[in-house]
Amino acid sequence: MASRRRIGEFELIARYFAPLARTFAGAGGLESDNAYLPADGRHDIAVKTDTIVSGVHFLDDESPDRVAAKALRVCLSDLAAGGAKPLAYQLSLALPKGWQERWVAGFARGLAADQRRYGIVLCGGDTVVTPGALTVTITAFGQVPRGKGLGRGGARAGDDLWASGTIGDAALGLRAARGALKAIGARDRKVLEDRYRLPRPRNALGSRLIGIARAAADVSDGLLADAGHIAATSRLAVHIERERVPLSTAARRALIVDPALWADVLGGGDDYELVIAVAPRRARALQEAARQARVKVTRIGRFAEGRGVHLTAGGRAAAVARAGYVHF
Repeated sequence: MASRRRIGEFELIARYFAPLARTFAGAGGLESDNAYLPADGRHDIAVKTDTIVSGVHFLDDESPDRVAAKALRVCLSDLAAGGAKPLAYQLSLALPKGWQERWVAGFARGLAADQRRYGIVLCGGDTVVTPGALTVTITAFGQVPRGKGLGRGGARAGDDLWASGTIGDAALGLRAARGALKAIGARDRKVLEDRYRLPRPRNALGSRLIGIARAAADVSDGLLADAGHIAATSRLAVHIERERVPLSTAARRALIVDPALWADVLGGGDDYELVIAVAPRRARALQEAARQARVKVTRIGRFAEGRGVHLTAGGRAAAVARAGYVHF
């Protein structure tokens, strides 16, 4: 008897959980990362929950301050994609048996440092002991102008696809952390590994996207996957030119040594950059917002009628070896 196929994350959400949110407009059908709750006549509250698990989302030997930073920053990245300014967060911490107070002290120091850096404050949560792996769940709240919060839907045919920062560093950094990227110099390996261990959410840019972007997502699952999520939610196709994808010097050197690493760069995830759908007439406004936020943005493709993610390299169709991170 043939085995039954296990459904993926998005199919599971659509089948079992989206119906539970059908009567709440702010949930957006669970098709985007943030929910939006009305706060007052001028603002909505963007809400995002994320969980990270030791050995899955961060290395088992990671320092406690960096575990804290990663847990908070992955949520902040989603708020950035929604155009929301950070406000407050709640923490659920599941500590493994045998936990030590000095680890918790380091974890709290990491949270305190990022609270100062991003202007956010703890407002509640829960702490338990688990027989399993260390698990951190954060629910972050942000503020956005009423009815203006960005989601994955909203892109239109003819819109350009832009990306912030550089792409692929984190996926290559995970390779470096595991000792599998020895063909490049130690300094380059350190740069890439640091991008994996410590995300840089683009909140300064995200809050400036209101009125400029039609849709946005953060690059957590991978460039192709997350641009594809915008396209799918907007009922469009997205065309990406590989040579336009912004790369760090370290990533470029790694690709020269091993071009097969393009699969990780485009599909590895954990970049926590933003992919943004912008009408061509708003390109200058986006570039000015990026200048004010001190973040580089690069036009890497466009949205069109149709379906799917279409990658080209040198003007020719290129195979998509790895679409993105798969949770299930």
